[in-house]
Amino acid sequence: MNKNIIKFNGKVKFIFWVLLIAFIVAAPALLPVFRLNLLGRYLSLAIVALGVDLIWGFTGLLSLGQGIFFTLGGYCVAMYLQLNSSSEFPNNIPEFFALYGVKDLPIFWAPFKSPLFTLFAIWLIPAVVAGILGFLVFRNRIKGVYFSILTQASLLVFFNFFNGQQKLINGTNGLKTDVTQLFGQLVGSELIQRYIFWITAFLVITAWFFSKWLIKGRFGNILIGIRDDEPRVRFTGYNPVIFKTIIFSISGALAGISGALYTVQSGIVSPQFMTVPFSIEMVIWVAVGGRGTLLGAILGAVFINYAKSLVSEALPASWMFIQGSLFILVVTTLPEGILGWLYSEGPRNLLQKFGFIRKIKTYPSLELNKSSEG
Repeated sequence: MNKNIIKFNGKVKFIFWVLLIAFIVAAPALLPVFRLNLLGRYLSLAIVALGVDLIWGFTGLLSLGQGIFFTLGGYCVAMYLQLNSSSEFPNNIPEFFALYGVKDLPIFWAPFKSPLFTLFAIWLIPAVVAGILGFLVFRNRIKGVYFSILTQASLLVFFNFFNGQQKLINGTNGLKTDVTQLFGQLVGSELIQRYIFWITAFLVITAWFFSKWLIKGRFGNILIGIRDDEPRVRFTGYNPVIFKTIIFSISGALAGISGALYTVQSGIVSPQFMTVPFSIEMVIWVAVGGRGTLLGAILGAVFINYAKSLVSEALPASWMFIQGSLFILVVTTLPEGILGWLYSEGPRNLLQKFGFIRKIKTYPSLELNKSSEG
């Protein structure tokens, strides 16, 4: 990479962060409550997109089951909020249990009475589930399209399981959070939602710095080596199974945090978060934004979802066609995504095609011109 590209990349990143921080600071004053809530949701989705970029963009693992870990994080925070607000109900248990004749709190709900346990469970439970699932797959050297199929199959298993647990977690109806209490306020109130927006924005920036730190040094080089030539990594003495399991667990943890933040801003968590299209959309955000760039994952998640919201309000039936067309455009024309295209001097190359920037002659062409003149 030459000096001009490095300088360009540095300027793009600097401008991006300045604009992002300035907008986040000014957002509560500029946006109505509804739009601010939407922005908070989409920022939370940027965290799961970062996890997808870590495993797909840097390690070459295309997972179509990130909805599992996203939903687990959502259920963890929803269970805590339900218990935190159940003192007014009979037997001090959430109201929906009475609909199914359940009088005693299921044993696995009890730890979620603790806010400290919940804070750890939000990311630790998805990380452990991802680690176990990943290890079982990676130890058998399953990769490529077979890995993608297995993660999607696992997603369907979890979806059907959660969908059928009416007496334990309210099944297909899910758990509501907007009418629960937190610090004496309704979670869905303007005040609480504003604080959650700040927390979400802070965690997105923290997750980006963490991801950036993670891919630097030897660990990041090994991940890229696994993506490009796994047998050679194994030949040099490293065990790819360990590294792939670790990074898959980290992506699961990020998805859990994302799911928890999304749940308290959307007002509900349900098995619908485990549907196949939602997990595929996560991949589309990263592909469009720029696979292997991290910043592209954030941009893709936020802007694509905001565009979805705006288009759906005006033309409800058209978004699926627009999203499909956008994905086809990226796959066929911009395989590195929008940010990757910018990083690789895409704008300059485009202007050159239209004759706005003169191509710099190479040394062989100069020599050829000299010889022809002589």
